This record gives sequence, C-alpha cells and structure tokens, in this order.
Amino acid sequence: MKICELADHYNEEITVCGFVDSVRNLQWVQFIVLRDETGKVQITIEKSEEKNKELVSIVDELSVESTLKVTGVIMEAPKVKMGGKEIIPSNIEVTSKNTGELPFNYKDISTVNLDTRLDYRYIDLRSEKNLLMFQIQSEMVRHMRDYLYNHGFMEIHTPKLIGAASESGSEVFEVKYFDRKAYLAQSPQFYKQMALASGFGKVFEVAPCFRAENSNTSRHATEFTSFDVEFAYIDSFQDVMDLEAEMLTYTFEKLNEKYGEKVKEVFEQEIVVPKGKFPQMRLADIYKELEERYNYKVDDDEKNDLTTEAERLCYKLAQDKFDSEFLFVIDFPAEKRAFYHMRDENGILQGYDLIWRGVEITTGAEREHRYEEIVKNAKEKGLGEDVSFYLDFFKHGCPPHGGFAIGIDRLTMLLLGIPSVKETQFLFRGPTRLQP
Repeated sequence: MKICELADHYNEEITVCGFVDSVRNLQWVQFIVLRDETGKVQITIEKSEEKNKELVSIVDELSVESTLKVTGVIMEAPKVKMGGKEIIPSNIEVTSKNTGELPFNYKDISTVNLDTRLDYRYIDLRSEKNLLMFQIQSEMVRHMRDYLYNHGFMEIHTPKLIGAASESGSEVFEVKYFDRKAYLAQSPQFYKQMALASGFGKVFEVAPCFRAENSNTSRHATEFTSFDVEFAYIDSFQDVMDLEAEMLTYTFEKLNEKYGEKVKEVFEQEIVVPKGKFPQMRLADIYKELEERYNYKVDDDEKNDLTTEAERLCYKLAQDKFDSEFLFVIDFPAEKRAFYHMRDENGILQGYDLIWRGVEITTGAEREHRYEEIVKNAKEKGLGEDVSFYLDFFKHGCPPHGGFAIGIDRLTMLLLGIPSVKETQFLFRGPTRLQP
C-alpha cells in the first residue's frame, strides 16, 4: 500500500514499504519516518511494551536511507504533525541496509556541486523537490499525449539506429553496425513523414533524440527526449501552430489544476495558463520592435535568425505587447532551415519558432510534400544519396502535412524555473558526461 492511501484505512492492518527518512530513538519511545514516492508517515514503537522487544532491537541498529517493509495498524493521531496519523507496527523487515555515509546531504544541496550531484544521481533524485519535478514532467507528457489521442492521433515508434544521417551530415553520432556504419537518429522527422505517406494521417512519438553538438549551455544535451507531432491534410502551417497552442493550453490547464499550488510552494513559479490564441510576429518586425522598445541592435547579417539575446527579449516583448508568455515567430528565410520545410513563391519558410519564457521550445512547419520540389531543395542543400531513401517517400503520393517537436527536458526547465536541463533530465548526457 502507498502512504498516500493510508488515510482510507484507519484502524486496519496495512503493509507499507519505503525508505527510512529519519529515526528518533528516545528513552521510552522510538519514531521512524518512512517515505515513499507519495509521502511520509510516522511509525511509533513504545519501548515499554514487551511485544515490541524485537522491534526495538531492529530500530536500535537502523540507519537512515535503509528500506523497510512495515506491517501494522494505521491510527488517527491528531497530535502527529505529519498528516495526523501514525502506524503502530507489529512487524518490521529491513529489506536493504544503508551501509555507509551518503556522499552528500540531498536534503540540502545549497553547497553541493552540480557535477557531484550528477555523479550520484540516484542519491540526488531522492529529494522531494526532484521527485516532484519528475512527477510533474510525467503528468505533463501524459496530458500532451491525452490531447493528441483525443484528437485522433496515433502513437508510433521509429528506429533510432539509421543508415543515413538524418537532416544533415553533421552533428550525428556514428556507430559501428556489423560491417557498416550507422547513425543515432537526430529526430524521427523522416519517419514521421513516411508514416503520413503511408496513409496514417496523424502521428506522434515521445522518444530520445541524439545531437553530436559540442555545446555546453544550460539548454542543450547530446541526448534528450523529444515530443514529435506530424499530421496530414493541413491548409497551411497556421494549422500546425493552432494545434500546438491548443495542446499546450490544455496541458497547462491540467497541470495547474493538480500541481499549481505545489509549484508555487516548492519552485516559486506560477503555471500561467494561456488565454486565447498565441500571438505571432514576423522575424523582421521583431528585430524592429526590439530596437525601438529596448534599444537592441544587431547587424543585418544576424537578422536572418533569432540570436540568443533576441529570444530572451521576445519574452519581454510578448508580455509588453500581447500580455502573453508565448510568441510565434514566422517568416524565417529558407536558407536557415531544413530542406524539407515548405517555402512560398518568394522563398519564405512556411514555418515558425515558438518562444516561451525567452527560449525557443519548438520549430514547426508545413513540410514540402511535392516530389520535384523536395528533390530540388535537397540538391540546394548539397544532399544527395544520404537522403535518397527519404525522397522516395514522396514518389507515389503524399498528402500536404506539417508538424513540430518539443524538447520535454527544456519544457520542464522553463515550467519550473530550473537553471539547466542537466537537472530536468533523469540522467544528463552532454559532451563531457556519459556516466552514470
């Protein structure tokens, strides 16, 4: 039984399992605080009772962070600060022992180096704050999934070992695959589109992606979890933006209902539920307004994409101009984007970036589905045989379609105000970290 369920079973014999959070061994009584992923409960042992003799001896030798299986009666105890209940045990089984001093105190990490925490991640993750963070992350992904399932999407699972470098020949991890080379997939993009060429209609995937970027920033990782979406028969990339905005609004509404107050208490952040449509601006107009409003200037040759500082200022611009935390940025030049993005007759990309709280969380677009056009785009980018298998997807008919991808770790970081994705990934992978 989980600790959160105990209040429904007062005066009954129950069995709970968990970690020893603390032990107090007083003259006449012993107290154990037991914790699991759902909460904590006090276990009380009266030393004077003969029947407790064996239990007392067990607690005398008990170390914190050991694990227990406890059987006893759950009682109401209004004076107990920990939920107004306690367990009077009849049996305590030590299922594993903590055999030494912890490498650091995970309950107070103020002086602990982040690399040390990551070296002992299994200890670091025992903190209530980290546990809550991953519970929220799990709930977030669940609601994003639910939204798509409710709108007719099908979840697929694409290969992560691929025979050609996806998207481009750079920034991929090469692996030995029997007698030839293979690569770790940068994204499921090609296979999402293959699914639509197969007639699947609406698909999504939640899976790892790999980028061989020697980047040591707070928001990049060499392996991360991506939430990818693709769907057919769109009229324009506006349909893609609308669906993403609706999905995020739905997700934040659900998260706020369950975790809003807890997020304020533990992370000192507010889950702001979007209202109405997300605003959108042309890239050129953004740079114009950033200069007029905040005196932010860049050279013309930098204005074909968002600089990191421009992304950051987009948060302030979205709030000041639209009273929004989100901002869709459109009208990027095609040369800065992948060859499979649709372009209009003027060469303007039919896609967008979504900026949230000053960070890009999504690149989305209408895809090029016409065989002749996508072959031409690939040649312009210098791509040939490496993507020939992908180009074949469009030879025999493929519906108009578009999609987007969101990095789950980055989204969690921004939602909870965490400084780095190193902390929002279960196990971080970066240029200098491959363990544990």
